[in-house]
Amino acid sequence: MNIPRRSYYYKPKEKPSDKVLIERIEQICLDFPRYGYRRVTEQIKREGWLVNHKKVHRIMREKGWLCRPQKKKWISTTDSNHKLPVFPNLIKDLTLDGINQLWVADITYIHILVCFIYLAVILDVYSRKAIGYAISRNIDTQLTLAALRMAIVNRNPPGGCIHHSDRGVQYASAEYVKELKLFGFQISMSRKGNPYDNAFAESFMKTLKSEEVHLWEYRTMEDVQKRIPYFIEDVYNHKRLHSAIGYRPPCEFEMMLEESQTNPSQNTLITLA
Repeated sequence: MNIPRRSYYYKPKEKPSDKVLIERIEQICLDFPRYGYRRVTEQIKREGWLVNHKKVHRIMREKGWLCRPQKKKWISTTDSNHKLPVFPNLIKDLTLDGINQLWVADITYIHILVCFIYLAVILDVYSRKAIGYAISRNIDTQLTLAALRMAIVNRNPPGGCIHHSDRGVQYASAEYVKELKLFGFQISMSRKGNPYDNAFAESFMKTLKSEEVHLWEYRTMEDVQKRIPYFIEDVYNHKRLHSAIGYRPPCEFEMMLEESQTNPSQNTLITLA
C-alpha cells in the first residue's frame, strides 16, 4: 500500500470517557477540597490523561465542585510595638537559584473549643517546602525557636542564608536573634504593617487555613497536633501541587533539583519583587 510501517501500527491516544473523567475529578476534589480547576487539570495531566482545562472547569461548575472563598475572622499574631532591635528588608529584588538561600517565617492561630493554639512555620522560598514548624498554646519565643531548630536540623543550611520574618517580638527577641547569628543567618524583616513583604509565608498560611483548618472542627490540642503535621508533611510537602514550581509538590521539586545538579544551567531563577 506504499505507506510507512509506523503509520500502519500507529494507534491514537485514547481520551478518557466523560464518566471516567468525572469520577476522577470527583475523587481529586474529595482528596483536595480546596483545589481549583487549574490544579485539578494539572493533576489529571500528571496521570497521563489528555484533558482541556476548560472542560474540567465546566464539569466542576456543573457538579458544584468549584471552590468558594471563605471569610474568617482575622486575629493578629504580630506584636511589633516593642523596643527591640529590628533589621532591614533584604529580600526586595533578590534573585534565587537554589534552596537554602532564603527562609521565611511566620505565626498563625488555630481555634479550638476554648482557646487558640499557635503554629510557627518556616519555609524555603525556592522550593516552597515547609522545613520547620512548631505548635504551642503560647505565642512566645520558645514557639518560634522550636520551628527554627527543626528547620536547622532538617536542612543544615550554609552560612549566609537569609532568614526573613515580620517584626514581631518573637522574632526580634534577643534569644531568637542570637540563635540566628550563631548559625550564620542574614537577618531580614518586613516593613512595619506591610504583610506583602512576607507574602510567601502569608500564602502558605492561607493555604493551610483554607485546605485544612477551616475544613475540620478541632476540639482539642491533640486534634491540632495530629492533623497539622499530617497536612504539612504528607499533603503540602508531598502531594499538593504548587503553581510557582511548575505544578509539582515541593518534595518532588527538590528531588528534581538534586538530579539536575550535573547541569546547573537548568535551574530556575526566582526574582522577588
